[in-house]
Amino acid sequence: MTDNLITTPFGAQTTAAEVLADVDLNGRRAIVTGGASGIGRETARVLAAAGAEVTIGVRDLTAGATVAEEIAPAGGPGTVRAAMLDLADQTSVRAFVEAWQGPLHMLVLNAGVMAPPLRRTKESWEMQFATNHLGHFALATGLHSNLAAARGARVVAVSSVGHVNGDVLFDDINFEQHAYDPWAAYSQSKTANVLFAIEAGRRWASDLIAVNALNPGRITSTRLGRHIGDIANSPSSFDATSTDVSWKNIEQGAATSVLLAASPLTEGVTGRYFEDCNEAGPHRAGVRRGVAAHALDPQHAARLWQISVEMLAAAATTA
Repeated sequence: MTDNLITTPFGAQTTAAEVLADVDLNGRRAIVTGGASGIGRETARVLAAAGAEVTIGVRDLTAGATVAEEIAPAGGPGTVRAAMLDLADQTSVRAFVEAWQGPLHMLVLNAGVMAPPLRRTKESWEMQFATNHLGHFALATGLHSNLAAARGARVVAVSSVGHVNGDVLFDDINFEQHAYDPWAAYSQSKTANVLFAIEAGRRWASDLIAVNALNPGRITSTRLGRHIGDIANSPSSFDATSTDVSWKNIEQGAATSVLLAASPLTEGVTGRYFEDCNEAGPHRAGVRRGVAAHALDPQHAARLWQISVEMLAAAATTA
């Protein structure tokens, strides 16, 4: 990260619609994972309202099709459709990639799971790392040629302030030796999202593909916190007046995602981490803001990339 942080006129209370108020996305194509609910749904809705052709990746195709119909703009150039995508199932990810044809201008890696009880995929991967990182890694790398064909594509990785709580456990990513801690697993998956943006931004710069990560803020009333009760969905559990925590509604929570996906203000920006519609400064102890040094470590980013490639290759040979 440079000392010259990127700033915009927008902030924590800006809505996604306000970010794209004067942006025309007619002719652009976007994918939003987890686009059937929460900030993913709002991200997809606002991109389509600006004229984009949006595909939401969903695990429940029937429910996803209903959402797509609900959020599609009436009479406008933008459209929304649903496609099957289970990020914890590599067969599903490969099928989605193989079905995609033509250039891809915006890829918003939004879907995620937070702090569930220990679960593993058929490959024995820990579920949060498998879903939040590996599924998105496979999707983005699988669609690389489509992104490159857009000549100016953007990839947006939705991370979390939770990344500050821990690095990737390179010696035991799947919690096979360590006792499973749902929050440690969540933290490493969200750190992985940032490290992916750092390394993909470096690798794909010559393809004119910008890759950035973000913290959407603490969002009220989403399904992300379904495994941990009311603590994730009620500001009463925290000091909602503190500047250390940005409590937001869904419309505000999607703002940084659409800023990085489509705003002219972030054109050409890559390999960075944003929050509240601006590039984040370094994390300071005791403050729930900023980006941790371990998430920006280029050596860790390169190491995670190689491990991810190896894990996916091993899974493909046993599929």
